[in-house]
Amino acid sequence: MKKIILLFAVITGLGMQAQNENNNPGIYVTGEGIVKVSPDKVTINSQIEHEGQSATSVKSQNDEVVDKVIKYLKSEGIAEKNINTNYINLNKRYNYNDKTYTYVANQAISITLEDISKYESIMKGLLENGLNGINGIEFESSDIEKHKAEARRKAVLNAKEKAEALAEPLGQKVGNAFMISEGSSNNNQPVYRAMEMKASSDQASNQETIAPGEMEVSISVNVAFQLLME
Repeated sequence: MKKIILLFAVITGLGMQAQNENNNPGIYVTGEGIVKVSPDKVTINSQIEHEGQSATSVKSQNDEVVDKVIKYLKSEGIAEKNINTNYINLNKRYNYNDKTYTYVANQAISITLEDISKYESIMKGLLENGLNGINGIEFESSDIEKHKAEARRKAVLNAKEKAEALAEPLGQKVGNAFMISEGSSNNNQPVYRAMEMKASSDQASNQETIAPGEMEVSISVNVAFQLLME
């Protein structure tokens, strides 16, 4: 019986302590951390498409270009793991103006270059080998997790600075953090000039088509600190 009473007293005491802690005044802030990174990889999201009167013909045309493109990329030292087919489609398309059907074959291939300096020459070669669509370009960093960790650290420090700035005019101090959660994270792509598909690959080879700049890795955190009287 004494053990039961003692256990009840301990539980009650812990409950009252937790309640008192929860009733302590707090200050809630959001901190943001940003790390600027020079990308070292680029992924080209490309598409090969043909349209015609025969499903067999357009599929054959597409397959021929895909084969040439893949052989070209391998000849340039692009690893097989960096050449990925995203989808393959063969559709029947109806033309409402002349009420006829055509067939459209397309295949999307993503190509990751681990050396950004090869972008211009690889793009020229892709055009020469029949690639006829670019769906977008994505810049990446091979050390993204390290940069996220640094952005997270900066976000926590930023939250503490904000809390101290808010408490100081009130003559109060910031105590320990009693709640912290990670909010949003984002890898902002650097600004680049969009690729213009040219009828002649010679024209495309005479101009630079990307200016990678810097990526921004950003993370926000929500932190609650104890608010103490001086």
